[in-house]
Amino acid sequence: MPMILNEEQTMLKDSAKDFCTNNAPISQLRSLRDTDSSTGFDQDTWNAMVELGWAAIPWAEDHGGLAFGYKGLGVVTEETGRTLSASPLYASVWVGGTIINLGGSDAQKAELLPQVAAGTLQLALALEEGHRHAPYHIATTAEAAGEGYTLSGTKTFVLDGHIAHKLIVAARTASDAGDRQGISLFLVDRDADGVSVTRTKMADSRNAANIELKNVAVGADALIGAVDRGADVLDPALDIARIGISAEMLGSLQECFERTVEYLKERKQFGVPIGSFQALKHRAANMFCEIELSKSCVLEALTALDELRDVEEIAKLASLTKAKVGETFNLVSREGIQMHGGIGMTDEFDIGFFIKRAAVTEQTFGDVNFHRNRYGELEGY
Repeated sequence: MPMILNEEQTMLKDSAKDFCTNNAPISQLRSLRDTDSSTGFDQDTWNAMVELGWAAIPWAEDHGGLAFGYKGLGVVTEETGRTLSASPLYASVWVGGTIINLGGSDAQKAELLPQVAAGTLQLALALEEGHRHAPYHIATTAEAAGEGYTLSGTKTFVLDGHIAHKLIVAARTASDAGDRQGISLFLVDRDADGVSVTRTKMADSRNAANIELKNVAVGADALIGAVDRGADVLDPALDIARIGISAEMLGSLQECFERTVEYLKERKQFGVPIGSFQALKHRAANMFCEIELSKSCVLEALTALDELRDVEEIAKLASLTKAKVGETFNLVSREGIQMHGGIGMTDEFDIGFFIKRAAVTEQTFGDVNFHRNRYGELEGY
C-alpha cells in the first residue's frame, strides 16, 4: 500500500474538514467550557459524526463497520484536531473499540462494536494509576469470586470516564505491580455498584475522570482476552491509540502553525508585516520542516496499521510517531504564543487553546521521553 492517500481517503479528509470547520469549530469548545457542560461535548454534533460513519470506519462490516481502515479514521481524526473538536471519537473508537476488536470474544464483538459504530455506546479505558504513563504498574486487583471476579482499586486520567457507559478496567490477577504478566482486562458498567466516578476538568477542556472501584462484582463474561494475559491485548491496542492521538495532534499543530503564519502576515511593526523579519522567517521555516517530518511519521504509522505489519514494527512506529509529533506540537504551540506576543496569552485569541491541548495530549499514553526510551529499548539499546 503506497504511503499516500487514495482518492476515497482524500475525499473523506475534505469532507471531514468541511464538517469540523462548519459544525465543530473552536468556538464550540469554548462554549462547552464557558457553560460548564456536564458532558463536555455536543450531542447533536456527535450524532452528525456518527451519521457520517466516523465511528464505524475501522470495524469489519460483520460488526456494523465500514472496513475503511485506520488511515481513513486517521484523516478524520486529523481534521477534528484542527478544530479541537470535543467528541467520544477518540476514547470510544480509537481506544475502547480497538481493545474490543483486538481482544474481545466473538460474542463481545457482536454485541459491542455495532453499538460503538452506531454511537449509542461510549467506552473508556481505565488504565493509569499514577501521574505518568506506566501501563504495567497496575495495583488494582481482580480476585476470583464464585464464577466471576471482584475488582478494587483507583484509576486516574480516564478519558471520557464520566460519560462512558462501560469501562475497560486493567486489573491485576497475578504477579506484582510493574510486571507485564498478570494483568487482565474487564468490562465494567459505569453505573455498577461500587464504581465511583469523579470528573476532572483538564487544562485543555478534554474530558477525563478519576475512578474508584470498591468490591465491584463482574461475571466471567466480563473478561476481555485471557486471564493474566491482558498485556497481549493492551500493548497493540495502546500502539493504535498512540497513533490515533498523534493524528489528532498533527491536525492541531498544523492549524496552530497556519494561524501563526497568518498573524505574521497581518501584524505590522515599523510599517511592515512582522513576517518579513528574517529571524521570524527562520523560526517559521524550522517549524515547517518539523511539521513535514511529523506528517510522514503519522502517514507511515497509519499505513502500517492497514497493512497489518509485524506487531514489533508497529510498536516502533507508534513510539517514533508519538515522540516526534509530541515534540513538534510542543514547538509549534509555544512558538505560536511567542509570535503572537502578549495578546497570545489572552483568552480572547484561540491560539492559547493549542498550547493547552499540546500539554495534555503529550501526556496521553506516554510523553516524548517515555517513547524515546521505549523506541530505544525496542531497537535493542
